[in-house]
Amino acid sequence: MARRRILTAAAAAAAVLLITTGCSTANTGGTASDGEPVKGGTLKVLANGDVDHLDPQLVAYVPVYSFMRAMSRSLLSYEASDDADKRIQLQPDLATAVPEPSADGLKYSITLRDGVTWGAPDGARAIVASDVERGFKRLCNPLISGALSGYFVDLIDGMSAFCADFSKVAPEVGPMKEFIEGNDIAGIATPDDKTIEFTLTKPASDFPFMLSLDAADPAPIEALDYLPDSPEYRKAFVSSGPYRVKEYSPDAKFVLERNDAWDAKSDPLRKAYVDGIEMTMGVEGDAAMQQLQAGSADVLFDLAPSPANITQLKAANDKKFSTMTNGGVDQFMWINTKSPNNDGALTDLKVRQALQYAMDKTAVVQTMGGKDLAGVTNGIFGPGVLGYEEYDPYPANDGKGDPEKAKQLLAEAGFPDGITLKMPYRNVGTQPDIAQTVQASLKKAGITIELTPVPPTDYYANFMTNVENATTGKWDVALVGWSPDWQGGAARSVFQPQFVFTGTPQAYNYVDYNSDKANDLAAQALAASTAEESGRLWHQVDEAVMADSPIVSIAYRLKPNYHSERVAGFTPYAQSQNGDWTNLWLTK
Repeated sequence: MARRRILTAAAAAAAVLLITTGCSTANTGGTASDGEPVKGGTLKVLANGDVDHLDPQLVAYVPVYSFMRAMSRSLLSYEASDDADKRIQLQPDLATAVPEPSADGLKYSITLRDGVTWGAPDGARAIVASDVERGFKRLCNPLISGALSGYFVDLIDGMSAFCADFSKVAPEVGPMKEFIEGNDIAGIATPDDKTIEFTLTKPASDFPFMLSLDAADPAPIEALDYLPDSPEYRKAFVSSGPYRVKEYSPDAKFVLERNDAWDAKSDPLRKAYVDGIEMTMGVEGDAAMQQLQAGSADVLFDLAPSPANITQLKAANDKKFSTMTNGGVDQFMWINTKSPNNDGALTDLKVRQALQYAMDKTAVVQTMGGKDLAGVTNGIFGPGVLGYEEYDPYPANDGKGDPEKAKQLLAEAGFPDGITLKMPYRNVGTQPDIAQTVQASLKKAGITIELTPVPPTDYYANFMTNVENATTGKWDVALVGWSPDWQGGAARSVFQPQFVFTGTPQAYNYVDYNSDKANDLAAQALAASTAEESGRLWHQVDEAVMADSPIVSIAYRLKPNYHSERVAGFTPYAQSQNGDWTNLWLTK
């Protein structure tokens, strides 16, 4: 299946420039063969696991964004679309328009739409500016801080001080409610019920994109009556979207029904055709696919077609199967410059460059399912991120590798007979096959890879993030993946967590990599006044990092989706990497 090459620098710039118009034309989704949209019915969803959070301020797990789309409206969001460029163009949701920065780049003003409401216990109630402010205050509560709160805490003026004071409050309902209602964040002003004014500590051209995160959603006053994301909070969830909680049984069932307080005229992004959404949990992948194909269920939550499923679906030319990009790099190989092995050989740039040339990326792509499901990458950004460009800093036979060039570099570095490196891998899914493919690829260049399986639940949490494992040489190279936390202008969420070291170790910068040149370019990109300039600078960040060769970028993976025969209008929503449940409809 041919796939579009998405978001070159020019396309990315155009995507971001379009957001400044403040216009939004929601796509009903689907194709002409789907027929006219119809209302009614219950969408049946299958899941293996439960939602990790239902509290918008805490949500960071991609599948949960499907539920947030249905229940919690954001200031800004994205339109579901089959067009890969269009679906990462920022659109106003609760806001009347996508905000533009002040002349100094430090201020943004949001105006709320008319008719936006909470489905409050005592009936529909207008969403007001103080609700938006309350949402930001909840981000750093002392009980359980939001996983994405760090993007805002140091960026919004006064939020760092607010959060520092909040951390001293007892993590109980009463004290937390009193603190939130009695203290303000200096950089968030609400001059009237319709207006929110943000003041930043430094220019951030990606700030509007950050406002598309559910972490930045408004919070109703009722949210303060419960501990964040507690069972009581979930049961009493106050919805701003077209659906509300009807029933929730942890690890078993989650049911949504229509929210009567939602006004369709106020919502340019959601049509809400189905009457309800019902998710059944505890289902395994193959069983889920069988149910979808039999028509007893409709869509998937945290599941996806297996490689074997995909082979069958493509052979049958099944139109209910589709793929989409997510902006991430699914496979790249960290090079451990802290390892004492081989007398610290990996601190030598030539050795790291040898790994670049030795890698047969096309073989890895084939192991991942071939060109219809994956593609070669050469930098830190994946397709769909502003700053991504198709370039190759270490050209090696169109991604097939250049073993002779790698051998030459190793010899120049003092390893004419090759080198032996330790590589852990996640013992799950296709990861063992990918690890063995990398092993075979590097062997051609005289690089021997000693593989060590690690349980998937331990790989990141206990192995890779353990600093001692790096400094004692328990690993030399390791395969990891990364996806941006939002869409479009998301380069910050790729670069900062992984490639910036300020003296305090970060969990996912495994070797404390840092580049003053890249940091300076990133600061310029964030201060850029146009999307074109920002994209150009972010690409230079990519080039600066890859010149140091801290990683070998290998491949991105397309997200596969599948739905039942009765689902029509299945169009991808970028945040959830799934079809948009609020815009599809059921034909029977």
